[in-house]
Amino acid sequence: MDNNLLAQIVFYSFAVLTVGSAAVVVFSKSLIRSAFALLFTFFGVAALYAFLGADFLAAAQMVIYVGGILVLLLFGVMLTHKLYDLNLRSETFQFVPALVVAAAVFAVIVTFMLRTSWHTGPPASDAPTTAAIGELLMTDYILPFEAASILLLVAMIGAAMIVRRRSE
Repeated sequence: MDNNLLAQIVFYSFAVLTVGSAAVVVFSKSLIRSAFALLFTFFGVAALYAFLGADFLAAAQMVIYVGGILVLLLFGVMLTHKLYDLNLRSETFQFVPALVVAAAVFAVIVTFMLRTSWHTGPPASDAPTTAAIGELLMTDYILPFEAASILLLVAMIGAAMIVRRRSE
């Protein structure tokens, strides 16, 4: 089998996995099923990033979204369910208007996609991008990088103070 054909089959398989699991997230009535389907959506997006040659974005997707946000979401759902004995069912409201809006957004995206003249130059190199991004963050963009780290530190301290005031 041709390597190009195999790569296309794998790419489209991940695309179908991503879109299908995202549909399960939206249409599932169980919050736990939606959260686990979100796991497959995040994995699919990370795989698509890897196929597009964005290895840094793929790794960041796995670490931040799968490793951090999704685990936090699952723990929050599971602990809230045990603590307050809530019924964790989500209802689908206004399905037809939502479908009309989604179809309109899809039509606009497809229209712009078909009318855009796409760049057809030589393909980008397959070299990893992580080293180049790290070098830029530590040389040219060190000031914004440090400002963002200080801002995140202040936000964490503020969140800890808010939680501490509520518990007292």
